Amino acid sequence: MEASMPRAVSAILACLALAACDPGSAPPDAEPPGDAAVSTDAGPERPAYRRWLKVELPGTVCGNGSQYKFWVNYIPGATDTLVYFEAGGACWDYPSCSGAEGIRGAAHPDGIEDDLIDLWALGSPLLRRNRTENPLATWNMVFVPYCTGDVHIGRRDAVYEDPTGENPPLEWHHRGYDNVQAVAGWMEEQFPELDRLLVSGCSAGGAGAINNYYFLRTRLEPERGYLLNDSGPIFPSDSNSAALHERIREAWDVDGVLADGLPPFADEIIGDLGAINSVLAEQFPRDRLVTTFFRLDYDYSLYSYERFYEPTPDREEIYRRWWEDTQALTTVYDAHDNLAYYIPFYRELNNSHCLTLVEWAGTEIEEDGLDLQSYLQALLDDDAPLTSHLEEAREGPHADLAP
Repeated sequence: MEASMPRAVSAILACLALAACDPGSAPPDAEPPGDAAVSTDAGPERPAYRRWLKVELPGTVCGNGSQYKFWVNYIPGATDTLVYFEAGGACWDYPSCSGAEGIRGAAHPDGIEDDLIDLWALGSPLLRRNRTENPLATWNMVFVPYCTGDVHIGRRDAVYEDPTGENPPLEWHHRGYDNVQAVAGWMEEQFPELDRLLVSGCSAGGAGAINNYYFLRTRLEPERGYLLNDSGPIFPSDSNSAALHERIREAWDVDGVLADGLPPFADEIIGDLGAINSVLAEQFPRDRLVTTFFRLDYDYSLYSYERFYEPTPDREEIYRRWWEDTQALTTVYDAHDNLAYYIPFYRELNNSHCLTLVEWAGTEIEEDGLDLQSYLQALLDDDAPLTSHLEEAREGPHADLAP
């Protein structure tokens, strides 16, 4: 659904969508920082509550070799925790990893700024601690930045040559998987007793959420687990995403990650990266696992097909391939009671890409009387049925191109 754009959106939208800006550009109406005083309430004592705290772990690195960092925001006595993976581009060559390709390449090619969280704490409705309309406002939160160009799942160091010959080779560390493993180990100590764990993120962060769900779920052992993969669907590999899947398996050593981290299911997922959906459903039958994206998403769809087909597909062809892959994915989801999808048609914001970005408005499926906020509330209610929704109503300037 198309939505009007509030004043703050224009200042932060491009930055948040692909994580390609100076986080210091967050508008002045950002949320207040919260209570920094140490609490003596129930639960382990923390350095501060309701404030984003930076964490740096030895041995974790960004693509350029700089120190990796992430953020945590505690609530006194909370036993529920959100892990939110940052969005961004992806890379597998010199132009995309060096930053020469701009926002379509790796996020934060020069490393993570210390004030990155200031932008995201305003930019995602899931991370707004002081907003009562946020269903997660009373949860602990862990924000996992993205600076390795590998949708948080790589484990390979590479050297990329500049095709122009004008610059020296680029040494790049696709170490997203190792960083997440380090974050998970830290969380084991910080949250020894977890009731509910929600793993989410949009775009590359959505892909990172589903790709790392098994590792987080098995290491942290919450009583109940939930997944909200926003706009990072992992389609079956026998679909139009086959060429993309082949490229990233080689570039990021995805097969090695699977062989070490998911040995019982490695062969199945190596043969079809999209099998991660059914594997998670079968391994965690009590968990509630959702993928959401727009029918007219024109960012992730470009990443999926634009670089892999000749001639370069036009917008109508991109939508056709996206719809074919969507149908293949919903068929898989319809076969499992604990998998569900929420797929609105369109909103003007950010090329119909990412629902957990900036605001809830525009995520409605009006024929079902839902928006993502109300759907998330139902997702977290174990007594509510887990339902799938795909919007039939069509609107927007490119609606006539959709199959």
